Amino acid sequence: MLSLSEAESRTADLAAAARKAGADAADVIYVCNNATQISVRLGALEDVERSEGEEIGLRLFVGRRSASVSSSDLSQPAFDALVERAVAMAREAPEDPYAGLAPEDRLLRGALPDVDGDDGADPSPAELRERAEAAEAAARAVEGVTNSEGAGASASRTVIALATSTGFARGYSNSGYGCSASVIAGEGGGMQRDYAYHSVRHLADLEDAAAIGARAGDRAVKRLNPGKLSSGAMPVVYDPRVGSGMLGHLAGAITGSAVARRTSFLLDKLGEQVFAKGIVVRDDPLRKRGLRSKPFDGEGLPTAARDIIADGVLTGWIMDSASARQLGLEPTGHATRGVGGPPGSGLTNLYLEAGPLSPEELIADIKLGVYVTELIGQGVNGVTGDYSRGASGFVIRDGRLCEPVAEITVAGNLKDMFREMTPASDLVFRRAVDAPTIRIEGMTVAGA
Repeated sequence: MLSLSEAESRTADLAAAARKAGADAADVIYVCNNATQISVRLGALEDVERSEGEEIGLRLFVGRRSASVSSSDLSQPAFDALVERAVAMAREAPEDPYAGLAPEDRLLRGALPDVDGDDGADPSPAELRERAEAAEAAARAVEGVTNSEGAGASASRTVIALATSTGFARGYSNSGYGCSASVIAGEGGGMQRDYAYHSVRHLADLEDAAAIGARAGDRAVKRLNPGKLSSGAMPVVYDPRVGSGMLGHLAGAITGSAVARRTSFLLDKLGEQVFAKGIVVRDDPLRKRGLRSKPFDGEGLPTAARDIIADGVLTGWIMDSASARQLGLEPTGHATRGVGGPPGSGLTNLYLEAGPLSPEELIADIKLGVYVTELIGQGVNGVTGDYSRGASGFVIRDGRLCEPVAEITVAGNLKDMFREMTPASDLVFRRAVDAPTIRIEGMTVAGA
C-alpha cells in the first residue's frame, strides 16, 4: 500500500504523463484496500480471509473522445503502457459532447475538511475472532435459537487519491470495522432466521459483540409461528433497518443520469412538494466518522451538506459534471468514481430527519396495520414509481405490535408513499443511509 503522499504523487505523475502523450485532459484515481474478515459457526473457526489490493485508473480525453483503463501493476513500464493504450483507445472512441473533467474553477482548493474517517487501529485476527465468537455465543444463548448461520468480524483500511491534469492532487484514508451474527430459531418447517450487524469507521464506536448477537437471536425468536393477515388497504410502518430503503429509491430518482435519460418517476417534480410539509431529507458527506464521508467527490469537487428535501420540497438533482452538462446545470459535488470507468453520481450519508412522535405514539391509533422488519424482492419501478415488495414483520392491532406475519406483499406508488410518510423520533446514525421508524398511510397489503 502506498502512503497517502505517495499515492497523491503517483496519480499526479500519471495525469501529467497522459498530457505529454497527447491527451487534452486526464484524471487518475488510486484505490488501495486491505481487509481481514473472520467467520465462525457453531463455536468453531470457519474462515479467515485477508485481502490486499491496489489499483489505479486512468481516464483521458482527446477532444470529446475519451477512454478509461486500469491496472493493478504500478510499475513505470506498466504506467507507460497504460497511457499508450488509453490514448489509442480514445482516438477511436465516439465523440461525447458532454464528456470532460470537472470545471477547474470548482475544484477543491485549500485544506481538506476533516471527516475523521481513519482511527489508525489495527486489530489482530485473534481480536476479530474473539468478537465473532462473542456475537455468536450471545445469539445462540437466546432461548429458542436452534442453529447458527455464523458470525463474523472484520477490519479494513482504504486509501483513495485523485489527480487531474488541471492541478488537483489530493487523497484521504478510511478505516472500517464490522461485526455481525445470523441465527435460526425453531424446528423443521417452522424455522425462522434473522440477523444483526454494526459497521463503523472507528473501532471504539463498534457496538459490543454480545449485544449484536443477542439482538440477532431475539429477532429470530420473535418471528416464530407467523400468523395470517387479510388483504386490504392499511397503514404500513417500516422498522428503521428497512425504512432507509425508501431513501435509496429517492436517491435513484434524483441522479442526473436518470433525469437526463428521463427514467425517473420524479422527472417533473423539481421544486415541488414531494413529501409532506416539515419533512427534511439531508445528505451530509462531511459528518465526522460517517460511513460514506469524504472531503471531495469523485471529480475533485468539494462536498457539503445539503437538504435534498426541504420542508417536503425537492430542491434539486445530484449531478456529476457530465450529467450536469447534459442538463445545462452545474455539478453538485456528488460524483462517484471507480477505477474502471467514468464518474456517476450518488449520495453519501443520507438521512430522514426525525419527527416529534415516538414509535409507540406513531402506531397508537392504528386499528389494523403491519410493522415491516424485512423486505424481499426488487419490485420497484424507477420510471413509474410503482412499488411492490414481499415483506414480513408483525401485525399492528389496536396500536400495539402483536403476532408475527410472513409471506405478505406491501404495494403502492412511491409518489403517493412519499406524500403519506410520517417519521418517528427514533433516528440513530448507524448506517450510510438512515431513517427513523416510518409510517405510510393507505398502502395495499396482500396477505396469504
